[in-house]
Amino acid sequence: MAVAGGSLGPSVQLQHTLRSRQIAALKRMLNLNVPVSKTTVPSEPVWKILIYDQYGQDIISPLITVKELRSSGVTLHLPIDASREPVPDASAVYFLTPSQKNINRICRDLHSHIYDSYYFNFINPISRPLLEELAKATVDTNSISHVTKVFDQYLNFISLEEDFFICRHQEKQDISYYALNRPDARDTDMTAIRDIIVDSLFSVFVTAGTIPVIRCPRGNAAEMIAETLDKKIRDNLRDPRNSMFTGDGLSVSQLSFTRPLLVIFDRNMDLATPLHHTWTYQALVHDVFELDLNRVTITSTDDSDNTSNETKTFDLQSNDRFWYTHRGSPFPSVADSVQNEVSEYKTKEEEITRLRTAMGVSENDDPELVSGNLTDSTIKLTSAISSLPELMERKKSIDMHTNIATALLDQIKARKLDLFFEMEDKMITKSSLDKSVMDILTDPSAGTPEDKLRLFLIYYLLYQDMAEHELNQHVVALESAGADLLPIEYVKKWKAYAKMAANPRAQAAGVSSSSMSTMFQQIYSSGTKMMEGVKNLVIRTKNLPVTRILDQLMELKISKETEDFRYYDPKLLRGGDSGSIPRARGPFQEAYVFVVGGGNYIEYQNLQDYCKRQQMQKRVTYGITELMDASEFIAQLSLLGKSSD
Repeated sequence: MAVAGGSLGPSVQLQHTLRSRQIAALKRMLNLNVPVSKTTVPSEPVWKILIYDQYGQDIISPLITVKELRSSGVTLHLPIDASREPVPDASAVYFLTPSQKNINRICRDLHSHIYDSYYFNFINPISRPLLEELAKATVDTNSISHVTKVFDQYLNFISLEEDFFICRHQEKQDISYYALNRPDARDTDMTAIRDIIVDSLFSVFVTAGTIPVIRCPRGNAAEMIAETLDKKIRDNLRDPRNSMFTGDGLSVSQLSFTRPLLVIFDRNMDLATPLHHTWTYQALVHDVFELDLNRVTITSTDDSDNTSNETKTFDLQSNDRFWYTHRGSPFPSVADSVQNEVSEYKTKEEEITRLRTAMGVSENDDPELVSGNLTDSTIKLTSAISSLPELMERKKSIDMHTNIATALLDQIKARKLDLFFEMEDKMITKSSLDKSVMDILTDPSAGTPEDKLRLFLIYYLLYQDMAEHELNQHVVALESAGADLLPIEYVKKWKAYAKMAANPRAQAAGVSSSSMSTMFQQIYSSGTKMMEGVKNLVIRTKNLPVTRILDQLMELKISKETEDFRYYDPKLLRGGDSGSIPRARGPFQEAYVFVVGGGNYIEYQNLQDYCKRQQMQKRVTYGITELMDASEFIAQLSLLGKSSD
């Protein structure tokens, strides 16, 4: 099991975030569904085996380290499909989806009596037929006394950050933008997609222990999701014996007078943002490299023949202070911070070496023995030596981020990503362009064919009334550059449909920034110069469409963008749309933004920046059906362009 991630990061005050509550639920499950209390004296853990499927692994891996599994008494963790030897004296904790395949495998385990006791934890509720099948197998194998507990955990989502979750990683294509918008989708397909998404959102609010007020635009997938979620929560509240929103699961927000706002968006309201070239650290890593479940994979290439040379993987953990602090910062600022970290580390390392030499202490001496034998006059040395473990962890983090920053820099220079970012920003702010889009499309040294396609699609989305001959000129240039033209076909038809069926957008979304002509000078890797010649583009405050609409809804402002939004309150006796006038007494302090059709770190960071600018403390949690980079989105647009022929 590739377990990454870790315990809660530097923001210890966020003890009631969605991620922290999901971690607490998982640790309670590992404690055999007995609440883990910090006030009680810890006892010897019950040693157990953890059995999971791929969905369970995806949920656990960004949250709990192998070390934390050990401290919870997990001696062995294995996939359910793996060949597993009998351990007759062990307890087994299962964490998986209640699929027919998994139930069949569980029944085989019961028949073989491979464990002493079984704790079955299902990620989402098990259906009645499968539960009956499991019960029958338990009776048939004489295992009634060995099946200790069966739980529906309602943990059907993946927390990537304190305030960022996705519905799923496995089989995410089933709920992708393409799946939602393909022309041959049947009603049964859309119903299946709806149910997957609603089950995930229901799990989110069961875990959060709160009941949201729901807002959404009319006439799209977001409305379908909102309506079904409202009914699901309402039905659960009307069943006091089985309600998931009563008892110990209540959150602080539900005990207070305020409730969170849930705004559900459809990806079609903003196609430009997923295409943007970005300039912040986390979003750049996701755009340029393969970033899955907080693990980044970097493949270096041999410049001589442009072939893959070496692959490195790094876990971007929330308890990495540098990552936590700088993930939303512009890349040049991150590069500068790496340089400062290296300089500070070298200074401390030299100080320890100098003190050791002065005191005649060898580098191989045990720090504890040294601390015990030295007098009060050597407190400084003692303190320095005791800080060595922390210093080594810091060095590990610096080395990792130096590797990532160096690889990013290589890509920025090779593809001229700063040029694309600057061009897109000037389009958004209606500033004059130093070069025309055509100049970039015909420049063989500027980016990849996909970079050029992304730039043009943003340009095409921004300018609603592009003449046909102008469109054809750009298409010819893109074809000469080797770009895939199918996404243009889809966007062209999408624009025509949007113009007929809805209010045309006056502008598309854009990465908010302004550029400066100064050149970023250098970043040091272990004291060696590694970077120069990349523009220092400083990000300026500007709300993306999702953030702008959220602000209006949280502040109870009425505008042309929000006047037609539907309003659902699952606590009200009457179901369905309750009108467009919110029933809340005052502005919302907490909100969940959910985008049907996928999202990215650009929107996530924009929402977090919005929260930081508020005078009154606000918390916004960002959720999406799938986390997709621009390449994945382009591929889906291409499939839609092909299927719409």
